[in-house]
Amino acid sequence: MKKTPTRLADGRELIYFDSADGTVRDAVDTRPLEATHTASEARFDPLLSEWVVVASHRQGRTYHPPADECPLCPSRDGRLSEIPDDDYEVVAFENRFPSLTGGPGPVAGEALFPRMPGAGRCEVVCFTPDHDKSFADLTEDQAALVLQAWTDRTAELGRLPGVEQVFCFENRGKEIGVTLGHPHGQIYAYPFTTPRTARMLASLQAYDGDGNLFDDLVTAELADGSRIVLDTEHWTAFVPHAAHWPYEVHLYPRRRVPDLTELDDKARAEFPAVYLELLRRFDRIFGPGEPPTPYIAAWHQSPVRAERRADFALHLELFTIRRTPGKLKYLAGSESAMDVFINDVPPEQAAERLREVASE
Repeated sequence: MKKTPTRLADGRELIYFDSADGTVRDAVDTRPLEATHTASEARFDPLLSEWVVVASHRQGRTYHPPADECPLCPSRDGRLSEIPDDDYEVVAFENRFPSLTGGPGPVAGEALFPRMPGAGRCEVVCFTPDHDKSFADLTEDQAALVLQAWTDRTAELGRLPGVEQVFCFENRGKEIGVTLGHPHGQIYAYPFTTPRTARMLASLQAYDGDGNLFDDLVTAELADGSRIVLDTEHWTAFVPHAAHWPYEVHLYPRRRVPDLTELDDKARAEFPAVYLELLRRFDRIFGPGEPPTPYIAAWHQSPVRAERRADFALHLELFTIRRTPGKLKYLAGSESAMDVFINDVPPEQAAERLREVASE
């Protein structure tokens, strides 16, 4: 893999990731952009012991532009985009409308109203220059390059001052809230450990079994078998026993590692085929003629500094909010107000359906 960093007209960093070492990337962003000035704030909720980010400048972000004005397509035919070159393989760049930005600052405010700068970094990762494709349409080589980009950014962003956790994810579909149709994901570098990860770490610490909580969970799912979706030499995918979402799959490497940087070569080599198969099954859940399945794909990694745990288990959670053709799972009163999920699809039934739609 070859990395080529450059700067956009307003000073934001952009990085090309290419499979061939000899690839030359020398295009210059000539758009008349002013330097970006964004600021966000993190406020602490003392009742829930979690941080909330306030980022009012994001109200003006790009919203469902037509395909011929897509800012994530290459710059071609006289139209300039966020990517200066007329083609690319995989590219990552600083978000123009970031939720988190800048360096760390002190916690201030009154006793019950702590606040600090919404420091960190938000990046966009474009998986392909083809506007009309999705991740599931990539080749295994293309998916492998995306994995390399995720790994590179996890390492680089984790070294930024004040960053505590790196989160790589993809939102797909208008139903999820995606505002740009081009196939892409994002990476957030947070100045704190996220609430979801903090809860996992607390469960890991409190576990009174003989082994590691994550290891024992995967072993128990394999022993039960009813919720297993895929089981290969280096990866295991299953619908969790207490799935929150109608169709939800957790993907674990067989050898536990805390984050993407520590995956071994064998797991890396096998990942593209496994992940692409899962995504293609998701698109077949609801039968032929149905629109592409909206989903969120989220990498869960250990924090990088104060709360880093070598016994944390890297895993990917893939889920959809569609519960049946034409119907979505909304987070209503119980879910939004009480954090108690009501799942419409039994996990065993979801797993059976995901096995039924396997590629031939």
